[in-house]
Amino acid sequence: MKRNILIIGAGGVGQVVAHKCAQHNDVLGDIHIASRTLAKCEEIIRSIQEKGSLKVEGKLEAHALNALDVEATSALIRETGCQIVINVGSAFLNMSVLSACITTGAAYIDTAIHEDPLKICEDPPWYGNYEWPRREECAKAGVTAILGAGFDPGVVNAFARLAKDDYFDKIESIDIVDINAGSHGRYFATNFDPEINFREFTGRVWSWQNSQWTKNKMFEIRKEWDLPVVGTQTAYMTGHDEIHSLSKNLDVPDIRFWMGFGDHYINVFTVLNNLGLLSEQPVRLHNGQEVVPLKVVKALLPDPSSLAPDYTGKTCIGDVVKGTKDGKPREVFIYNVADHAEAYAEVGSQGISYTAGVPPVAAALLVANGKWDVKTMANVEELPAHPFLGLLNVMGLPTRIKDEEGDRAISFDA
Repeated sequence: MKRNILIIGAGGVGQVVAHKCAQHNDVLGDIHIASRTLAKCEEIIRSIQEKGSLKVEGKLEAHALNALDVEATSALIRETGCQIVINVGSAFLNMSVLSACITTGAAYIDTAIHEDPLKICEDPPWYGNYEWPRREECAKAGVTAILGAGFDPGVVNAFARLAKDDYFDKIESIDIVDINAGSHGRYFATNFDPEINFREFTGRVWSWQNSQWTKNKMFEIRKEWDLPVVGTQTAYMTGHDEIHSLSKNLDVPDIRFWMGFGDHYINVFTVLNNLGLLSEQPVRLHNGQEVVPLKVVKALLPDPSSLAPDYTGKTCIGDVVKGTKDGKPREVFIYNVADHAEAYAEVGSQGISYTAGVPPVAAALLVANGKWDVKTMANVEELPAHPFLGLLNVMGLPTRIKDEEGDRAISFDA
């Protein structure tokens, strides 16, 4: 059984991960939090102590770390005796942290695809550019590497696997719908790292249609979705991580991702983009100083973690799956609804961070008890969905289904 957790990243998602690890430290053991900024790690520890999140007495330590430094990360893993690393830092860190895990034998879990800071929207499948070429390395070292174990990617991948295993004989399409119907009260802000957020939307939109990659522009295709709890919402087809693994691992001809945007967000985004302020490429100022416009915008926007105290409303994220069962057409919506205020009350973070941060802890528990300790690299849909979703049911992210029989909760054996 694997024990002792190293959490890399001390933002809003890192805070959720740390609280949830604390709530399960009887299984997961010692908890170590690492970031470039030691004070952020220490603040998370204070939050855990104030809320009494530790299930049993145990080690809870903060560390300053540049996770791009593979040797330093490897040394920290060895010094702390951590056997599981949860990487919720920037997506730019993934390959460095994975290298440290392969070197030390620690299991690796992340929540998003790796990105090169100087490249946006690379050719699909995105996992094929960095992660999948290292699968053999993981297998040779006997290292478990769970990719994209947040909510989307992550839980929505498990929803797709659940649909395949339990509800369909053949799936024709999967539409992943992500709606945040909450309000943070600020003029403009992003719910997670602004740099990563904007990079998702300044390139091409890749979807998997008719069993091939299809290219569109951002905000080109919109659709109204009538959803439980949050009602009718406008969403736009965009590119996203999970499409790139689901298209490979499931035999489904159409897989699309839809994200909700309000007119205000689109207007501000469009102005920033048209002015060149969302460019990831450095520019030289008249005084010779070099800056990256996107990083300047990031510095000016609110820290996503600062939104949590005033956030109200709910999220609704799930998979609309169409296909056939027993020769008859079928459509289901497998989904979760999360509440921003409830998330803040429990762990001091807003709902977007909560939905992203709880799942990798469930994955860590499954690695710890051996159910997901596969000793190779895997995307979430390649792993059994029931134990994962069963844990999430009791950890704050319950799964529901809406189909011809009505709208109801799904129970699982964790």
